[in-house]
Amino acid sequence: MDRRKFVKNSALAICSMPVVAPALISLKNTVDKMPAWLLAMVAQTDKSIESLLAYQVRDKNSSDLGGLRDGFDLLNPHSTSALIQYGASGLFSPASKYYRSTELLESMNLAALYLIKTQHEDGTIDLLSTNFHSTPDTGFLVKRLTMSYALMKNSGTPGVEKVLDNLKTFLIRGGNALSVGGIHTPNHRWVVSAALTKLNELWPNPKYVARIEQWLGEHIDIDADGQFNEKSTFIYSSLSDRLLITIAKGMKKPELLDNVRKNLNMTMYYVHPNGEVVTDASGRQDKAIIGTMENYYYPYRYLAIKDNNPQYAAMCRMIEKTAGPKTGSFIDYFLTDPSLWVELPAEKPFPVSYVKTFPNSGLVRIRRNNRDSTLIANNPVFFTFMKGNAVLQGIRFASSFFGKGQFQTEKINQNGDKWELIQKLDGPYFQPYPKESIAPDGDWEKMPKTYRPQSEIQLLETKVTIMETADGMAIEITTNGTERVPAALELIFRPGGELKGVTKIENTKDSWLLKEGTGTYQFNDDTISFGPGMALHKNIALRGALPIMEAPTVFITGFTPFRHVIRFQ
Repeated sequence: MDRRKFVKNSALAICSMPVVAPALISLKNTVDKMPAWLLAMVAQTDKSIESLLAYQVRDKNSSDLGGLRDGFDLLNPHSTSALIQYGASGLFSPASKYYRSTELLESMNLAALYLIKTQHEDGTIDLLSTNFHSTPDTGFLVKRLTMSYALMKNSGTPGVEKVLDNLKTFLIRGGNALSVGGIHTPNHRWVVSAALTKLNELWPNPKYVARIEQWLGEHIDIDADGQFNEKSTFIYSSLSDRLLITIAKGMKKPELLDNVRKNLNMTMYYVHPNGEVVTDASGRQDKAIIGTMENYYYPYRYLAIKDNNPQYAAMCRMIEKTAGPKTGSFIDYFLTDPSLWVELPAEKPFPVSYVKTFPNSGLVRIRRNNRDSTLIANNPVFFTFMKGNAVLQGIRFASSFFGKGQFQTEKINQNGDKWELIQKLDGPYFQPYPKESIAPDGDWEKMPKTYRPQSEIQLLETKVTIMETADGMAIEITTNGTERVPAALELIFRPGGELKGVTKIENTKDSWLLKEGTGTYQFNDDTISFGPGMALHKNIALRGALPIMEAPTVFITGFTPFRHVIRFQ
């Protein structure tokens, strides 16, 4: 499995697991002391180890001996390191069937030797899907493998010293790269710093500390909303939380934890009723994906216990309920820090009924217990609505106005108890080019439109007004300007539910018209009703509009001037 496939299918976020000081690990930690939830993680880890072993090259005559193949049949350091990471938890845990297993240890040693073999002279490794000689990806591995080193060292496994020596070789070389190498993204600074923090705990080195201080000198990229620069609520915000906790602990900088608290406080308002996290404003690859909250479990549990925070404790319980098995990918955190084995503080409910604006993210969140809405700027999907597990994934609006009529706005304006999104478009025609500037060779590209006089300028203003109702939400869409422009409103639902009251559009896979009245979308026991409908044409592939999504989509169609109010309840 490649890094991304492994993260998605086997151990979400294992790539970003910080380590803890080996001094915190005690050989006296036995099955009797481990809480039930941690024992469940151990059992889950055993399955991951078994699965990973099947991907390892075992042919002694192969130059790839010890490496692990990914889902594309590529040998790479990320999938190879995963065997060491999970294997270390198995070796250390008395409840594991791999506890002190010399057979597993030998496989892990082959993996360590393969890592050394594929490591560049400068200490970096490659992420074959995109990055080569990559300091950040080296940081991901080093941070994870220092944790593995600590677990292995304290496991009491016979013969572990040889494997530790090989792993140390890889880690020290990686530390050399991390001390001088560059990065790509904001979170990479904290990846590198967290990895160096853990290296410094194992083998203190002034150059590690100097590089950490240099990156921290740029300050933490968190805004007034409590969000990190990348706004990546499923992947990189939670990653930054975990990294900053690692650095705060290892470098004795407790002030860094305030950034984590800000993000965790904000994230309580980013939870859908079914336990999923709001991802619509992300600036990274997790934008608008379906994701649950498992990546936040460690930060919430760490600070719930440290701060005796009852709302953080409630968040932990919610995550356990909605994404419990997925938290097992962070077992290393909990094996190496027995202080987290204690019971959580008494709970105080986190917010479930609110209106909350996040201007820096261009987001408005409205939640009323088991239903919620998200209003989104800078996105063609400007509205989502959820009732339990029934999900309206998004609404889009478009017209065929000069091939540029896909509705999108830069900001959301609040006007009393309503929110307004406004788009203004123009569609000019162009007169002959100024005679004195005509290109002698008649090359069109040498006579740009910016220098041509405009005429017959068409204008179209679209205004979307969103308001809360007693039992849901209402959206009013109005246009002013050029008339008889075909327009379509898309209601994009999550696959898996049942639509009623709508008419299938011929020659489409999953596109429907709401001609009149009210339609419904039901998923299990949850239902969203929507309407009234309108269908004045069947052109759902308007020129300039985004392609239809591969999801059940209901269309309401008309012409400008478009006037329609649709209600969701």
